[in-house]
Order: sequence, then structure tokens, then C-alpha cells
Amino acid sequence: MTEWDTLEKRVISTRISRHRGAGMTLLDYLTVRFTYRDRDGWQERISAGELRINGVTAMPEQVLAEGEVLSYHPGDLPEPPVDLTWQVVYEDEHFRIIEKSGDLPVHPAGPFYRHTLWFELRRAFGNIHLVNRLDRETSGLLLVAGHAEAARKLARTIFRKEYLAMVFGGFTDAVEAEGVLLPDSTSVVRKKRRFVSVGAVSREMGGEWASTRLEPVAVRAGVSLVRALPRTGRLHQIRATLYSLGFPLLGDKLYGPDERIYLKIRDNRIDAVDRALLRMPRQALHSAALTFRHPFTGREVHVESPLPEDFRSAWEQVENQE
Repeated sequence: MTEWDTLEKRVISTRISRHRGAGMTLLDYLTVRFTYRDRDGWQERISAGELRINGVTAMPEQVLAEGEVLSYHPGDLPEPPVDLTWQVVYEDEHFRIIEKSGDLPVHPAGPFYRHTLWFELRRAFGNIHLVNRLDRETSGLLLVAGHAEAARKLARTIFRKEYLAMVFGGFTDAVEAEGVLLPDSTSVVRKKRRFVSVGAVSREMGGEWASTRLEPVAVRAGVSLVRALPRTGRLHQIRATLYSLGFPLLGDKLYGPDERIYLKIRDNRIDAVDRALLRMPRQALHSAALTFRHPFTGREVHVESPLPEDFRSAWEQVENQE
């Protein structure tokens, strides 16, 4: 479920497809697809009349059909705590560049709605258009258009992004990582992806084309600071690419040293051993610079973001181990 209508009244909607949901009962679909509630929890929500199919109140054993629109009208859905720290670091009449914390979802999804950057920006500035996305645990810069025309014009301009990542291993040579991102069939986590370089790609593999230049910045005690310059903007692109090349990020529960930690986090079972293995509470990825040609003025806009305190502290701890 990925859509919402008004700011204060949340309505989440999704369309049932042939490959996702069609032929399943409503209760089975919700339990499998949206795991932030268990089966009993979804049964309660259906009984409360919060689920509708094509606008009509749904029943738990109702069988879903392709093309039907399932909408969820939640009451006060509890939201996990996040770090709502953000600030505007560039602003004109058309665009804003926002710097966010490393524990703040950008878009409403799952249990998150008011605890998102989108909600904060809508409340502060009214209607906005998020130009690029960052994961919840990625800190740093993202670009926001103030109106639809600005978003359309920017889509036709050059837009460059620079990230800094801290990874396990000695990353010493620059890499032009060009290839495709595919579902990781070896993973127990459905949404995990893997990067396959262009030399190993076949037409039968499919996948999304991804291109990233990776440059070494520094290596200390088996940990490297890497500059990532993505040319495409795919889901998990930098994290999946570095992981597949043998350089998982510190703090990354999914693409880090042990993906089972991701499942533990979801079930609230992470322990001190897991935290020590990760070396950092959140994934070590920071959106450090944005550059774009302003579509209304023609001038180049360039903004940089220094490494946040938690990232600097983790790197200093690595340096102290030498």
C-alpha cells in the first residue's frame, strides 16, 4: 500500500494484481503482504470496518480479484519512534534542498505516516514533490520541488548525487560498477537485491540497469571510506552494489555482514552480539552532495553536507584501532 489522500486523514490504497493478491482471501493477503500487523491484528481492523474493496466495506474471507482497489482507513496507527531532525540548506521559489537525519523515513509506508519527512514537509510547506529518495537510515541531502512544473523541468536536467559510505574491507581501487540489479534468490529476505556486473549479464536475467562509480577515499583497520557517484537511481543501488562486490556497509542490517540481523530487527530480537558485528547503529551511508542545473535560471546549484556526528564518531573509532 503506497498511496494516501489528505494530510490529516490517512487513506492507504493498493490495486490487486494477477501476481499479487488475486485469488487470495483478504485476511490471507493482508497477513502475508503487510507484516506490521499479525493475523489477529488484521482481523480486528477488518471487523472495525477499516478495510474496503472498491469503496465497499470488506469481509475477511472475501476473495480478491485482479484490478480491485483495496483501501485501508486506519484510525490511530501506532508509529515507531524516529529522529525527526531535518533542515532546509538551500531554498528558492522553485526548489528546496533538505538535509535529514539517519533515522527518518522519507515516504509514508507500513506503520510510518506522521513520522516521515514527507509529512513534515507537507505540514511546513504545503504541497511538495520529492525529486529523489533516501532510505530511512541514509542521512544527508535530498531535493524537493515546490510545484509540479519545477518537478517536470528538473526531470529533463542533469542531476548529480554524491554519497559517502563506510564499508567492511579494503576498498583501494576505483570501480565502474555497471550491470543490473536482480532479486537475490539466495536470500531469505524477499526484498533483498544483488548486483550483477555487465560482463556476467545475459538477456534472460532481466533486472534493472544500474551504473555507479565507486572511488576509494581512505582505508583504516579493515574498514574503508568510499565515495559513490550513482548515474542511475535504483532501489538499494549503492548498498546492493557494494555488498555484491564484497564490501558490505557498516550498520546495514540487510546488506551488511549478516542479513539475519534484518529479521531480528523486524522481530525485535537484536542483541549485543549483533550490534557489535554491525559496528554502527544505522547503515553508514550519507548523501553528501547534490548538483543540478537550475531549469529556470540556468545556473548550477551545488550543495554539500558534512558527515553527521554518528558517522564521524564511527570512523574515528576505526582510526583509533590502528
